[in-house]
Amino acid sequence: MSSADAEHREEEEPLAGDDEDTGAQVAPIVRLEEVAVSTGEENEDAILDLKAKLYRFDKDGNQWKERGAGTVKLLKHKESSKVRLVMRQSKTLKICANHLVLPKMTVQEHAGNEKSCVWHATDFADGELKEELFCIRFASIENNRLFMEKFQEVAESQEPEGESEDANAAAGLLETLKVEEKETTAEKKDEEAAHAAVKEEEKDIKSDKAAEESLSST
Repeated sequence: MSSADAEHREEEEPLAGDDEDTGAQVAPIVRLEEVAVSTGEENEDAILDLKAKLYRFDKDGNQWKERGAGTVKLLKHKESSKVRLVMRQSKTLKICANHLVLPKMTVQEHAGNEKSCVWHATDFADGELKEELFCIRFASIENNRLFMEKFQEVAESQEPEGESEDANAAAGLLETLKVEEKETTAEKKDEEAAHAAVKEEEKDIKSDKAAEESLSST
């Protein structure tokens, strides 16, 4: 075979590794079904949605501690019209603030920083009611002013009686926690008493057995 024929055959043969469209359809090994994810915000409308960084004041350390950077929202419930502030960390979506905006709440600019503001709230982000002093910082002065104006507007629009209802609900929750704690303590005491009774009974059995052995030896 001449060199010219060899070159001609090499040109006709497909190169190894070239992708060829065979028209075949490969079915997926695992079929993933769409899962609905609930955020707990389905019955609420967002009236404010801004990027920010949140801090809380640590009384023990007498310093500000970062709670996270993410999105802060003011959410209005579609039925009750109550408004709550919710903030989630951007990466983990962990809640770093979650509280109602009540009539007597006030927000004010943080001293020396026009991009930050502070306010007090009874927060539930950690699963229990806590009195917190928050500080939030925005990327611009405009966003900070918008947040403050909207926060104050919502607080002033809330009905005063709603605050007492919320306070009663919070008190009820705390009372429930106290009752559960008392029940747990009582159960623990009962268990300790039962263990003590068992030990006393075992002691009596050993004493009786020793007496029997003493009599049999004599």
